[in-house]
Amino acid sequence: MAQRSLLYLFGATGMVQIVRAVINTTDCPVVLDTPNGTMQPTAVLAKHESALLILLGFGGFSLILALVHNAIRKHIFHDERNLDTTFDAGGDITLSLTAVTVASQMFWPADILQSATLATKLGISGTFWYGVGVIINIFIFPVFSVQFKTRAPGAKTYLQIIHARFGTKAHIVFCCFALVTNFVIMTAVLLAGKTAIQSLTENVSDEYTLLVMAALFGSYSLIGGIGTTFYVSYFNACLAFVVLTIFFTEVLYTNSSGFPNLGDVSKMYSIVSCVEGSGGNNFMTFQSESGIVYGIVGFFVASSIVYCDQAAWQSRIAAKPMQGVWGFILAGLMWIAIPSTLGNTTGMAYLTFSAENGTHLLTASQIDEGLVSPLVAEKVLGPAGGIMILCMVFMAVMSTGSGEVMAISSIIVYDFYQTYIRPFRRNVPPAHCVLCGKASTVEPNIETEEADICQCPSAINCKQCSEDILSANRPANGGRPTHKCPVHGLFRTYQDYLIDFKSWCIVWVSVCIIPFGLIIFSSGIDLNWTFFVGSIVTIPAFPAVVLAIMWVKQTPEGIIAGGMTGLLAGIAATLIAATRYDGGLTNFVVNTSQEYSILAGSCSSFGFSLIVCIIVSSFTHKIKTKADADAEWQKMYDIDNPLNPWEQNYREELKHEVYDKKPSFDQMSTTFRRTRIIAYVSGGGSIILFTFVIPGIMASFPALDETQFKVWIGLTQAWTVFMGVIAIVAPPVEEILKIRKRRRINQTQDAKVLMVCE
Repeated sequence: MAQRSLLYLFGATGMVQIVRAVINTTDCPVVLDTPNGTMQPTAVLAKHESALLILLGFGGFSLILALVHNAIRKHIFHDERNLDTTFDAGGDITLSLTAVTVASQMFWPADILQSATLATKLGISGTFWYGVGVIINIFIFPVFSVQFKTRAPGAKTYLQIIHARFGTKAHIVFCCFALVTNFVIMTAVLLAGKTAIQSLTENVSDEYTLLVMAALFGSYSLIGGIGTTFYVSYFNACLAFVVLTIFFTEVLYTNSSGFPNLGDVSKMYSIVSCVEGSGGNNFMTFQSESGIVYGIVGFFVASSIVYCDQAAWQSRIAAKPMQGVWGFILAGLMWIAIPSTLGNTTGMAYLTFSAENGTHLLTASQIDEGLVSPLVAEKVLGPAGGIMILCMVFMAVMSTGSGEVMAISSIIVYDFYQTYIRPFRRNVPPAHCVLCGKASTVEPNIETEEADICQCPSAINCKQCSEDILSANRPANGGRPTHKCPVHGLFRTYQDYLIDFKSWCIVWVSVCIIPFGLIIFSSGIDLNWTFFVGSIVTIPAFPAVVLAIMWVKQTPEGIIAGGMTGLLAGIAATLIAATRYDGGLTNFVVNTSQEYSILAGSCSSFGFSLIVCIIVSSFTHKIKTKADADAEWQKMYDIDNPLNPWEQNYREELKHEVYDKKPSFDQMSTTFRRTRIIAYVSGGGSIILFTFVIPGIMASFPALDETQFKVWIGLTQAWTVFMGVIAIVAPPVEEILKIRKRRRINQTQDAKVLMVCE
């Protein structure tokens, strides 16, 4: 059986190479030739089996989660008819659920495939430096998350901040950047999904692949909103950790596959350490120039994802500040375990197979498409391995893809439709009530008539609103309910309309995935090109978005000039660097995705954008005093939904503060001062550990010997198991405790109402 399997994989010529490798594994170095033919993972599922697994398995499971989430929001939290709940899941996501969601959504479908690609090209340094580049952003984000949640606690998109501070022109420019970011990420998701489905399923067309993905993304997003995405992300993380544990155990320790050099780390080390990579790279060293370059590039790529993707902000600001800070730190620790362990495991297995065969089993283009992981999984574990990789990829596809659908829908609802097409009240000045149009606060040193000050009562304590909500739950004729509150009724009707519009928006965004995907598939671009080159057009927005939240002197002229300059500089630098490779721009896809082309484009995009933003803003700002700065921050602070004011979500943290309708900016800053300190200390400490301490230790060895390699692999695997236990156990425990706490609050409130009625 083992001989038949080997013949099946390599053929007669491959058997000779295996014997040579086993007899004399010390012939170093081994230079792998390019393959004469191509080898694809064997299809392990028929088309109908794939449809049943994906649509009924994943799709049905996600729909059940959506219904469960809806039931919880309806019967426990009583906010299922709230537009904001669709996009922030109530704004009170637990620490551990935040962590697994951030880790899961940063663990793109591309990462399952890309980490193995880099391990195949660069060895252990590729997966490590790639991971470091990504988690730096995860560890930095708590600082920005705290600032976002305390300076603009009512914002649902980061573009609302751009609009509030910088006006229409800057808002439209960055809406375009945001949508381009969504398109780049969706492209990577679709390409990764296509690779997984078509490599492991027989006779699958592009149209079938896209139809399956569109149905998955849209179905449970429509029913459960972003809250369901959190639940799906949890199961995605659980599946990833379980499958990864099975996979590295089989490849590195047990080996029931029949391949002679698997299942023994010593044998695999002796083979892979003799393989010479492209450009003479040593696969067993951290002193890899190419690895460090990919780490730098990975930092910029992840920056464009974390700070310019509305899906990233949407998932990450759904938690309160303290839960968000610790959730991000835990997410980074979870995330780094997965691609490093998966990349090292599949990369080593692939290089072992290739060294035995004397030639790469996949062409360079197939490696860039991400076929290493599916190939190794299917060859080592048989059909079960192919199904496991398909499950991992598709759970990640569902998590990331649905997040992008929700992100695009939220931009359309909040930043286009509600802002420009059908606003409730047009041309409302900053710090004015959207209900009555009057000033919501009295500006210092400006005389204001009492009649011009907003007197609207809070919707939370409005008796008429309570009656409207009760009647809305039992409409007389099944149509849209009529709201009778003279203050909030019209706005509540407007919100009902937006909820209906939101549903149609999710449907149409999901439908548009099909023609968009067909265009992408026919263009011929691969996953590697999309992952690195596509982000160059989104990186210029990164400095502007961060400065909009952190720097009071940022101006609309600065962010527009910076964003456009960075975009042009990044594209130009990429094209110029690509001409230095053989074939120049005639070999466009290959040369623009070379490491130094990507490095030049990324650094230029970021550097020019940041410098121009700062210089132009320094000359155009009008901030002279603290009062000017406070007035500027107040523009963000006043973003709110009068039916669902953000203040009620922070009452527990603000219970020692005295205020009228909502706390002052200084009160919020004081309340969460400790959280900000924790964000700086924990984030900074984590960055130092993973950027300097661990790399410094590992790079002190010119190349890892067998013992050092075993220690490194053992530590990464132990960390994976440890993080897997936390990811599996903590979220459901915290979620159950949160639901129990809310039920007790509901029972107390019901008892008070009953006493009043009696």
